[in-house]
Amino acid sequence: MKLPAEGGCQCGAVRYQITDEPVVVYACHCTTCQTQSGSAFGMAARLRGEDFQLTQGELSSFDRPGSNGHTFTNSFCGQCGTRIHHVSSRFPDLISLKPGTLDETGWVQPEFHVYTRSAQPWITIPKETAAFEAMPADLSIFAGKKE
Repeated sequence: MKLPAEGGCQCGAVRYQITDEPVVVYACHCTTCQTQSGSAFGMAARLRGEDFQLTQGELSSFDRPGSNGHTFTNSFCGQCGTRIHHVSSRFPDLISLKPGTLDETGWVQPEFHVYTRSAQPWITIPKETAAFEAMPADLSIFAGKKE
């Protein structure tokens, strides 16, 4: 991954820059992420808030209650609707960037998969990649550890 990395929405109204590597990248197969992404799963590249800068445009947002009692603030381009990121009240200092919005995505690969019990039956998760049927008990994996 070349830093700083840039990305944006489909219409070009919103542009951003990230200045450090994500602390973790993961795939979520819950039905909410499937609906949000319009696909078989959602991807998240967790960044520290200070590593994300909006460089053009403005983000619109809405809050969605999660099944775990936490709130998710979802940010998107108000013109084309492209989801850029969300923030969970559980991890308020971390941004879950939608890595498909990056200009260069060749490096993006999930370190683990969650909610695989909801995964589409045709999805094959590599055997060497950690997978959890539900939310893992150890939530520290979502915060990542930089060494």
